Amino acid sequence: MNILRSRFSASANAEDSTSNTSLRGYKRATVGVRQIFLAGVTGLLLGNTAAVMAQDDSNDGELPLDELRTFADVFNQIRVGYVEEIDDSTLLEYAIKGMLSSLDPHSAYLERDAYENLQTSTSGEFSGLGLEVGMENGFLKVISPIDGSPATDAGIQSGDVILKLDGVTIRGLSLNKAVEKMRGPKGSEIVVSIGRPGEQEPFDVTLVRDTIRVASVRERWLEPGFGYLRISQFQQKTGDDVKASIEKLLAEQPLKGLVLDLRNNPGGVLGASVDVAGLFMESGDVVYTEGRLNNAAQNYGAAAGDITDGAPLVVLINRGSASASEIVAGALQDHARGVVMGTQSFGKGSVQTVLPISESRAVKLTTARYFTPNGRSIQAEGIKPDIIVERAKVETFDESGRVSEKDLAGHLDNTTAQEAVEAEASEGLISRDNQLYEALILLKGINIINPRAPRALPEGQQTAAVEDSGSES
Repeated sequence: MNILRSRFSASANAEDSTSNTSLRGYKRATVGVRQIFLAGVTGLLLGNTAAVMAQDDSNDGELPLDELRTFADVFNQIRVGYVEEIDDSTLLEYAIKGMLSSLDPHSAYLERDAYENLQTSTSGEFSGLGLEVGMENGFLKVISPIDGSPATDAGIQSGDVILKLDGVTIRGLSLNKAVEKMRGPKGSEIVVSIGRPGEQEPFDVTLVRDTIRVASVRERWLEPGFGYLRISQFQQKTGDDVKASIEKLLAEQPLKGLVLDLRNNPGGVLGASVDVAGLFMESGDVVYTEGRLNNAAQNYGAAAGDITDGAPLVVLINRGSASASEIVAGALQDHARGVVMGTQSFGKGSVQTVLPISESRAVKLTTARYFTPNGRSIQAEGIKPDIIVERAKVETFDESGRVSEKDLAGHLDNTTAQEAVEAEASEGLISRDNQLYEALILLKGINIINPRAPRALPEGQQTAAVEDSGSES
């Protein structure tokens, strides 16, 4: 699952779940090490180093005896000398959390609540603030607010840094702990202190927790013939939802061009990103992954023909576009299927596998990196747009006072004039969303230079079902 987000009151920035085959391979690869480690630690705690030396002959590498002894010594010092008594099982859980949190920002130990929220996140409904966040320099950085959430309504933006929660600093907390503090019952309030680039002083925002219902796909017409498709995140059924939205547009009128809006899309299910990219491609690779495990190397290809029959396509991205949205943008860019416009994306190019260790706990571990069809690594780099368009506030000059021919007394009527439907449809778009306006202008320009006879979906025609080549967790 691509960006398998643990969505609580905000969501941990996480990624992909590999196939069941990878999971089985991972478990086989780690079971021997786990047994050796437990035997070694147990032996050291009991003062019996012989247990560590009696390692399995089938294991290629030896565990470091000195480091295991240090671990056991520290463990013992804490359990004996810490100001408050902590039971051994709790201390071991702390050790597990420390190991995972030290690896990278996306590996984590998921306890009951976190695991349950992770399992429900891809269904499109969860409880919280509606924030996708990651840890940066000890603080939570907002990757993107979720459409229609309390965070969006309050004006929280991608790139904002969360400094305090209810007046208490979160510096020094793990990602899971910080996210846990943002959780709470529906209707309860929380004061979030925000630091925003360009603002001299932090400011407070009061948010009311709510149930977040994410409609991952919505569509509309920008102007006659020019469609708009917004994907807010990649859920399990997003591929099917995109297909249904495009078919709805095609049933209403011919399609001259389409804007695919992936801005502030934090990602989601890997299989859904493959399905979506495949809807705009006749064939070819969408993404491939590489990792240390043999079965972490996977290749995902487009499984469906181009549902738009090659209609011009503009893909909008920005700094809040991460993971699965970067997979789609990168694949369409590499195959020259669409023009990518906007600003450079987030740069989340790693794959996380969710490994259940009990009914209520799991480990989310980074196991691979993913690459675009041309071999580009997205990790820490992101997708660079073909055309850079910064988000800006644009004001137009008012020329309503100028006199034209139709204002003159006795002017001749234009007997062939039609209603200015297109002008009305896009009126004010340039000031509301200059990036979307530029995307529409580009589509119109493509149609002027290379006019096409757009084909609507024939009545009753069914496109091939999209094969889900990813896995779900």
